[in-house]
Amino acid sequence: MSRALPDETVPVGPRDSADVVLVVDDVPDNIALLNDALDEAGYTVLVATSGEAALALATRALPDIVLLDAVMPGLDGFEVARRLKADADTAPIPIVFMTGLTETEHVVAAFGAGGTDYVTKPIRPREVLARIAAHLQQARAQRQARNALDAFGHATLVVRERDGRRVWQTALARQLLAEHFGGDDAGTPPEVIAWVARESLRRRAGADPVTLTVARGARRISFALHAMPEDSFDDAAGGEWLVVMRESDDAAIVEAITLALELTAREAEVLYWVVKGKTNRDIGEILGTSPRTVTKHLEHVFEKLGVETRTAAAALAMGRVKELARG
Repeated sequence: MSRALPDETVPVGPRDSADVVLVVDDVPDNIALLNDALDEAGYTVLVATSGEAALALATRALPDIVLLDAVMPGLDGFEVARRLKADADTAPIPIVFMTGLTETEHVVAAFGAGGTDYVTKPIRPREVLARIAAHLQQARAQRQARNALDAFGHATLVVRERDGRRVWQTALARQLLAEHFGGDDAGTPPEVIAWVARESLRRRAGADPVTLTVARGARRISFALHAMPEDSFDDAAGGEWLVVMRESDDAAIVEAITLALELTAREAEVLYWVVKGKTNRDIGEILGTSPRTVTKHLEHVFEKLGVETRTAAAALAMGRVKELARG
């Protein structure tokens, strides 16, 4: 049997199989009405009577859904929602606003703060239960998909378009982003944010997909953008996008070039990117050095290989690597 829990109480140990609903409202009568309806429907109910208590409780208990009063003294519901969505742990939790404010600006504010849906006051328990059931079903499907992606080692994340934050990510995605870009678990690298903004506009215009590739030495990471199933290209900007990441490590090829042509490691890296068709300026940015230094390395490569042009050096490198591969 589910039960209502006060602000300070969080379930300890294994959680019940029942879905957990966090009710946030500063009016006792509203809490009593919702608690009775939710309890009878088989949900476990957590209660917070202020925005501050709601944030603390949500962070510790990670409920399956939040029923959030929009207007409360102190920290209001809009700010609570923004903070929940800014935290990677609580961002996936659906938020249903409860409000007596039905003007367009308030509805827009609710969705802009990260709300999934809203119900108007006075509360009608049957309507609330129907909304909760629908959103929990969708959240459960998304959670199962995330768990499957994580289990199979996919580097996948969901980026929120309006502010570039990572709504959720698999363990491999977190690892690759940390290795390539550093930063925290919620922020998205600026070049990725800019690409998502450009690509979302292209998609809505019906253009063909364009991937993003970022190189760090011989390691490259590519990003492909996919629409979330529930999103529509006709929606206003600010939706969520699924980003699939793939890493390729060309260190083995660079090492083969080094050994086959008796070059230094840096000379082999420069030649590798020449083979890829990069300019000296491009290579300098990839390797973190100046175009002038790249030119010096290329001069040494030409001398060692007995060639005079980039094309000849690239052809020789490709030929020798293929010979090694066949051998």
